[in-house]
Amino acid sequence: MKLESKIPDGPLAEKWERHKFNIKLVNPANKRKYDVIVVGTGLAGASAAASLAELGYNVKSFCFQDSPRRAHSIAAQGGINAAKNYQNDGDSVFRLFYDTVKGGDYRSREANVHRLAQVSVNIIDQCVAQGVPFAREYGGLLDNRSFGGAQVSRTFYARGQTGQQLLLGAYSALSRQVANGKVKLYPRTEMLDLVTIDGKARGIITRNLVTGQIESHSAHAVLLCTGGYGNVFFLSTNAMGSNVTAAWRAHKKGAHFANPCYVQIHPTCIPVSGDYQSKLTLMSESLRNDGRVWVPKKIEDAEKIRKGEMKPESIKEEDRDYYLERKYPSFGNLVPRDVASRNAKYVCDEGRGVAPTGLAVFLDFRDAIKRDGEDLIRAKYGNLFQMYEKITDDNPYETPMKIYPAIHYTMGGLWVDYNLMTSVPGLYALGEANFSDHGANRLGASALMQGLADGYFVVPYTIGDYIATLPTDKVPTDHPAFKEAEANVKANIDKLLSINGDKTVDDFHKELGKIMWDYCGMSRNAEGLKIAKEKVQKLRKEFWSNVKVLGGSEELNITLEKACRVSDFIELGELMIDDALMREESCGGHFREEYQTDEGEAKRDDDNFSFVAAWKYVGEEAQEELIKEDLIFENVKLTQRSYK
Repeated sequence: MKLESKIPDGPLAEKWERHKFNIKLVNPANKRKYDVIVVGTGLAGASAAASLAELGYNVKSFCFQDSPRRAHSIAAQGGINAAKNYQNDGDSVFRLFYDTVKGGDYRSREANVHRLAQVSVNIIDQCVAQGVPFAREYGGLLDNRSFGGAQVSRTFYARGQTGQQLLLGAYSALSRQVANGKVKLYPRTEMLDLVTIDGKARGIITRNLVTGQIESHSAHAVLLCTGGYGNVFFLSTNAMGSNVTAAWRAHKKGAHFANPCYVQIHPTCIPVSGDYQSKLTLMSESLRNDGRVWVPKKIEDAEKIRKGEMKPESIKEEDRDYYLERKYPSFGNLVPRDVASRNAKYVCDEGRGVAPTGLAVFLDFRDAIKRDGEDLIRAKYGNLFQMYEKITDDNPYETPMKIYPAIHYTMGGLWVDYNLMTSVPGLYALGEANFSDHGANRLGASALMQGLADGYFVVPYTIGDYIATLPTDKVPTDHPAFKEAEANVKANIDKLLSINGDKTVDDFHKELGKIMWDYCGMSRNAEGLKIAKEKVQKLRKEFWSNVKVLGGSEELNITLEKACRVSDFIELGELMIDDALMREESCGGHFREEYQTDEGEAKRDDDNFSFVAAWKYVGEEAQEELIKEDLIFENVKLTQRSYK
C-alpha cells in the first residue's frame, strides 16, 4: 500500500497558497447542512471547533473533562513560536522552517513544516485580537525570548502561563459559538470507538462519564484533537487523564499510527522523589534563558551534596561543570531538548548527579540575579519559581533548582496527509494527536504553535476539500455500523468488569511505565527492546486475566475509565517497542545506543531510514504491517546535527 501525502507541487514557499486555491470549496449556505465532530478541546480542538462553527458547519465538541478549559494545553508554560522577527535578530519564515527540520533531526516533511512556519505569524495576531495578554516590552511591543534549538528570540509568552492564556482565548471563541448554537458541547464524555461506513469516518461511540451511558454520534467528518500518549510511561508531565484511547481505537479501525517510538524527554522537570508519585511537574524550558545548568566536577562533591553534607552554593566556580556551555558553545544551555536530556543522563551516569537518588542536575539563577536583579527575574519567572518552591520547599532565588529529564511530548501519532486527513477518509488528526510537523524531536514552544495552526488556519481550509465531495444526507445512528460499534464497546466494558482479579489498574499502569522507561525511554538497544516486548506481551495477558475493576458500568467509575485507557496503553507500548526495534539508527528523541557518534550524539542512517514509519493494524495480537512514506529533502541539506 502506498501512502498518498498529497503534498502540492511547486516551490516550497508557494505550496500552501497554491493548495488553498486548488482545493474544493463548500459555499456558505451548504456548510450549514454538514455536521463535524471534534474530539478534544485543547488548543487544536477548541480552535478547530470555533473556526468551523464560525464558517457555518454544525459542530459537536467532546471532552472528558468537566470543562473545555481543563484540557491539558492549559499546562504549557514557556511560550509559542512565531517567525515575526520582532527582535530584528535575523529570524524569518525560512529560518523557523530550517530550525524545526534540523531540530527534528531531519525526520519531518518539508512541506508541512514550512506551512507551519508560514502561518505562525498569523497565530500571534489572532491571539492578540482575542485579548491574550502576551508579555510586552517597555515601549508596548510584544516581547520575545529564546528557546532551545534556535539562535534567535522568536518565542512569545505570557509569563509562565502561556498555555493557559492561549486556551482561554480559544475557549472564548468556542464559547461564542456554543452561545450561537453552532457548537453543541459534550463535557465529561469520552470517545471509545470510531464508526466507519463504506470505509469513511461517519461518527463516534462515547461513554457519558457521569451516567455510564453509551451513545452514538454521527457526522460527515471527525476530527481527533486528543493530544499525545506520553502517559504510556505512567510518570510524565502530562495530566493524569491524558490518554491514547481515541487515537488508538481509530488506529484499530484503519488509521495508521506513525513513528510511535519518537517520544520527547524534557530536560527540565522536577526529579522523581518516590514511588508514591502519579505524575511529574515540568519546569519551563524558558528557564534555560537565564538559568545555567551544571553539576560538580568532582564525584566526591556530588556525593556530599546528595548526602546533605554540602550545599551547592559552597562549591567554587572552578569546581562547577557547566557541561552544556562547555560542549555546545554556540547554543550553550539552549540546545534542543533531546541533546540537553541525554547530557544530563550522561553526567548522572558518571556519578555526578545531585539529588538523593543521584538523578538530578542544577539549574542555577545566581549569575542572572547578580546581573539583572531579583526583581527582573521575578517578573519573568515568578510564578514558576513559586511553583517550584511549593513542590520542593527550596527557594530557587537562593539555591539552584534541581532538574532531571522526564517524558513530556510525543512526536509520533496518527499518520496524516498534507490536509491533516488520516488514512481513513473523513477522519482528521490535529495537534499532538498527529505525527506531522516535528520529526524525531520537537523544538520548545512549537506545540502550541502547531495546535493553533492546525485548528485556526489549516483544517478550516482542507476539510472543505473532502466535505465538498459528500452528499448532505445525514447518517442515522440506528445504522447497523453504529449498533455494532456500540455492542463492541459494551462487550469490552463488561469483560473488564467481569475479570475481578487481584491487581489494580494502577499496578498494571506502573508496571508498564517502568518497562517502557527502562527499555524504551531515554536510550534503547536491541537486546533491551526484545526483553521489553516479551514483558509487555506477558503484562497484557495478565491484565486481561487478573485486573480488578470495581463498581459498575452505569455510573461514575474512575477505575473503569482508567482500565479502558491502560488496556490501550499496553497495546500501544508493544507497537512503540516494535517501531524502536525496527529503526536501526539514532535520531532526535529515539536514541539507539548501538548507533551514536564518537562524541555520544545521535547517528542517523539517511540511506535506510529517511522515511515515516506508518503502522497498519491487521488484527488482534498480530504483528502490525509497516508502510513507509519516503521523506524527500529538496530545500535543506541532510547533515549531522551540530549545536557546537
